[in-house]
Amino acid sequence: MPILSVQHLSKAFPGVQALSDVSLEIEAGTVHALMGENGAGKSTLGKILAGLYQPDEGEVQLDGQHVRFRGPQDASAAGISIVHQELLFAENLTVAENLCLGDLPRKGVWLDWDAMIERSKRWLDAIGANIDPKQILGELPISKQQLVQIAGGIGRGARVLIFDEPTSSLSQSEALKLLELIRDLRSRGVTCVYVSHRLEEVFAICDSVTVLRDGSVVGTKPMASLDRDELVRMMIGRELASSLSDHEHPPVGDEVLRVEGLTSPGKFEEISFSLRNGEILGFAGLVGAGRTELAHALFGLDPMSHGKVVLHGKEARVGGPMQAMQAGIGLVPEDRKRHGLVLSLTARQNISLPTLDRVASIGWIQQTKERSIAQKFFDRMRVKAPGLDAPTLGLSGGNQQKLVIAKWLAAESDVLLVDEPTRGVDVGAKAEIHNLIRGLAAEGRAVLLISSDLPELLALATRIVVMREGRVVGELPGGATEEQTMRLMAGVSSLAA
Repeated sequence: MPILSVQHLSKAFPGVQALSDVSLEIEAGTVHALMGENGAGKSTLGKILAGLYQPDEGEVQLDGQHVRFRGPQDASAAGISIVHQELLFAENLTVAENLCLGDLPRKGVWLDWDAMIERSKRWLDAIGANIDPKQILGELPISKQQLVQIAGGIGRGARVLIFDEPTSSLSQSEALKLLELIRDLRSRGVTCVYVSHRLEEVFAICDSVTVLRDGSVVGTKPMASLDRDELVRMMIGRELASSLSDHEHPPVGDEVLRVEGLTSPGKFEEISFSLRNGEILGFAGLVGAGRTELAHALFGLDPMSHGKVVLHGKEARVGGPMQAMQAGIGLVPEDRKRHGLVLSLTARQNISLPTLDRVASIGWIQQTKERSIAQKFFDRMRVKAPGLDAPTLGLSGGNQQKLVIAKWLAAESDVLLVDEPTRGVDVGAKAEIHNLIRGLAAEGRAVLLISSDLPELLALATRIVVMREGRVVGELPGGATEEQTMRLMAGVSSLAA
C-alpha cells in the first residue's frame, strides 16, 4: 500500500487552473520526484500535501485514510513536513526557538531554555547537522537553514518530507551534501517527495517520478525506465533541441564598457576588463569569488572605494541604481524576488518600472502607453500568465525571471548585467532564456553574464573572465573546456589576466 496518494485533485487561483484532476501514489521509503516546467503545478501539489494549500476538489490519503489538512501544523501532526524553497522562518530568533515554535518547553510560566537547547541539539544531531542551537537563524547560510527545516521535520516524527526546489539557492558542494542526506533519510525509511526541475539531481537520487504539465499528470514512471530525453519530452511535450549546442558568436562592435582597477574592500580588488557591443562576457568563479558583488557595484548597489568605469568612452560615476539606469545599465539580479521585482505589483507594472519617465506626463501615468510598452515585451518574452494585470507573486519562478528581463528590454539598456539567469528555471524556460541572451547580443547589446552553470557559461560566452577570492585570475576564450575553467576557479593553475 502506498504511504501517500492523491485522488482527482484540483486547485485554482484567480485566473489560473493550477491543478486539474491529479491522481498519483507514492510508495513508502522511496524518493519520488515531482517534475514539470515552471507553472506545471508541481509546487502547488507539494504545498497541498504539506497543508499550505487546501484543494478545491479531490482528496489526499495517508496510509489509505482520507486526510484534510487545515494548515501545515495539521500535516506535521500527521507526519508530513515540507522543506520549502522560500524558507518559512523567524530569522531574528535562534535556531532553538525556531525548532520549538508551537511547542515551547516551559518551567511554569517561563521558557525552559535548557530543555529547548537540548531538544534542538538532539534533533540537529539526528541528521548530522553541526549547528549551534543558540545562533540567530538569519545569520546562517541558506544551506544550514534548510538543515534546520529538515531537523525540525524529522524531530517531530515526519515520515514524509517534501523538498520543494531545495537546491535552488545552494552551491554545487552544498547541493551534493543535501542529496547525500536525502539518501540517508531514505535508508532510514523516510519517504521523500522531491519537487524539482533539475534532471541531474532527479536521476541521482529518485526512485520514481510523476511529471506534470499544465496542471495535469502526464505520467508516473520508475527512474530506471527513463532516459533524459524521454523525461524532457514528458515535461515539455516536444523535442527540445539543446540550447547549449555550438552556436556562432556574432561579430562584436565597439567598446561600450571599460572597467579599470575597480575595488570594493572585502569584496573585490583591482578588477579590470572591457565589454563590447554584441559581446557576451562571461564571469566564472566559485561561491564567494566576488562576481555578484561586482555586478552590484556596476549597478550602483554597492560602493566602490576606487577604480574607473568608462561608458561609451566617457568616465561614468555610478552612485546608485538611478544613475546606472540613466547610463543605460540594467541588472538581472541573482535573487529576482528580493532585488528584481516588486511582487505586490502586476506584470504590467513591473515591466514598466524603468520606463516611467517615458509613460508619465505631468505626474500621471498614461496607462495606454504603459500598457502598449509592457504588452510588447510581455509577448516577446512569452510570459505564461493570465494577462498583463496578473499578480507577479502568483507567477512561477521562470515567468518571474522573464518579467525581470522584459523590463530591461523595455528600458532599452545598452549594457545588461545578468546574474544567474536560469537559476530556479525549468529546462524549457532555460532554453528560451539562452536564446534570448544570444538574441540580445545579436541586436548589439553588451551582456555581462554571471553563471555557476559552467556548460551554460561556456556555450554562451564570447570569452570568460575567471575570478577567485575577489580578484581576476585569468581570461579564457569562449571555446575553453570545463576542466580549464575549473582549474582556474579552484586555483590549480593560473593564466595572465
